[in-house]
Amino acid sequence: MRTGPAPTGRPGVDRLGFYALGGHVESPRDLLAEIRLAEELGLGNAFLSERLNVKEACSLSGAAGAVSERIDITTAATNINTRHPAITAAFASTMHRLTGGRFVLGIGRGLRPQIAAMGLKQTTTVQMEEFAHLMRRLWRGETVRDYDGPLGTFPALKLDPTFDEDIRLGTTAFGPATLALAGRAFDLVVLHTFFSDETTARVVQEVRDAAEQAGRDPAAVKIWSCYATVTDEIDEQTFVKKTVGRLATYLQVYGDLLVSTNRWDPALLEEFRRSEVVGELDGWADAVATPEQLERLRAVLPAEWLDCAATGSPERCADRVAAQFDLGVDGVIMHGATPSELVSVVEAYRAADRVLA
Repeated sequence: MRTGPAPTGRPGVDRLGFYALGGHVESPRDLLAEIRLAEELGLGNAFLSERLNVKEACSLSGAAGAVSERIDITTAATNINTRHPAITAAFASTMHRLTGGRFVLGIGRGLRPQIAAMGLKQTTTVQMEEFAHLMRRLWRGETVRDYDGPLGTFPALKLDPTFDEDIRLGTTAFGPATLALAGRAFDLVVLHTFFSDETTARVVQEVRDAAEQAGRDPAAVKIWSCYATVTDEIDEQTFVKKTVGRLATYLQVYGDLLVSTNRWDPALLEEFRRSEVVGELDGWADAVATPEQLERLRAVLPAEWLDCAATGSPERCADRVAAQFDLGVDGVIMHGATPSELVSVVEAYRAADRVLA
């Protein structure tokens, strides 16, 4: 009998990713160590969310590109209306050349309350699609004159007439309009956290169908599951914050959309909203809830909703992450965990792909 590695069909570790500087952070310098460790682990993609405090996307992208050699760097996401489109196009072309083609410009709608507080208009699906077309024109070296359309009015937009850059565009998708948009116009799409397996398989098909209807190769759109991955190696209080606190926050921010997308019972969402503990919160649950409040939140959240995540031992988490690929996704973001917290999961993921032969 011979022993040795034999593939079992499980995709490689390079099909796994993580969110850098997840959650509320104080020091953006932590990003540097996270990116270096992620590359050592062999992860394929580092995703950067944007918070307008110490997590501004352009700065973080440049830093991530400077300390890495192999891993893809994806903004997921930045907004199209907080910067002039020519500035965003130049940001992406700079990152593209800085990283040797490892950068993905990922955009999203943004949080409605934050956009409104800045005095900006809410981003529409039409604007996002137009933005994708405009970026590609500028990256091909075109000069766009007398633009008057969904994105505004611009006398002349250009980067460099010698450009012929192939820069990937990504988006985050939740509802049916954005999922269809992703299939029509983008190269990469990040799904939302706490999708059930049935929902993930269904929305993957929606993206593929939209791509095919637009005359594109459905396989050309890379779909990433954003899958909460929290091992039992961390302390219980942090575990509850990363699971209960995070799901409760999503329900606070856009509960109707999450529940309708998952085809969950809306009556259970109303029970959650009416609960005494939710009424006590003076902010988002994952930021302000006390340990006692988090335990009470766990009691008012349906267990099957919380189960839309990889939790438990590293081996169990690795198996659940691997199972996401059976739903049709191209990659899995192990959400809610730093690379240091994912070391054991990645080791277990690799170990499960080696069998006696």
